[in-house]
Amino acid sequence: MNILMVLTSHDQLGDTGAKTGFWLEELAAPYYVFKDAGATVTLASPKGGQPPLDPKSSDPGFQTDATHRFEADAAAKQALATTRILAEVGHEGFDAVFYPGGHGPLWDLANDANSIRLIETTVAAGKPVALVCHAPGVLRDVKAADGTPLVQGRAVTGFTNSEEEAVGLTTVVPFLVEDMLTAKGGVYSKIGDWQPYAVQDGLLITGQNPASSEKTAELLLAALRG
Repeated sequence: MNILMVLTSHDQLGDTGAKTGFWLEELAAPYYVFKDAGATVTLASPKGGQPPLDPKSSDPGFQTDATHRFEADAAAKQALATTRILAEVGHEGFDAVFYPGGHGPLWDLANDANSIRLIETTVAAGKPVALVCHAPGVLRDVKAADGTPLVQGRAVTGFTNSEEEAVGLTTVVPFLVEDMLTAKGGVYSKIGDWQPYAVQDGLLITGQNPASSEKTAELLLAALRG
């Protein structure tokens, strides 16, 4: 199994002056779900090289066994420091694509023509795509083969309005993931804030929040083995 993980290159939290990026646990937990299953994992980002880490995701309260393992893993950290440039990567050679979240993707990957093309061509090739937390936001402009929104009529989830409100960023983010997925015709569902929840609809797999990253990765792995 060859799995491509796509990370954000965006590090500015709107005009707040604060930093953002990808969320560490949403990379680390899926990374080891895949690696422990024997998969080869390749990392990519719009700019290539070292993607920005959301500094809050390094706070002790957000650390997990997976994040500690990642921080102690020299090979994993080297892979993160040398991500491939997204424009130079296609679905060819990969069996699936996984998008970790963090707030960064709402600013760059949601608008990135290379990301949009990657998701569209991956699905068209019959390969699964999984996205967790804020990453389902990158589906905003992704189309199905018939030109309709990819999420239209599909079961989806993603970071909830109430979770965004809880972190105080409702008026900072360029759009709310829950509202966007609903507006695009997605059959959006959720459970309680911060609880693990992921849904699969055919080749599309989405997870609600950071706690859902491992579950989302496991669904992707099951789809590959299925």
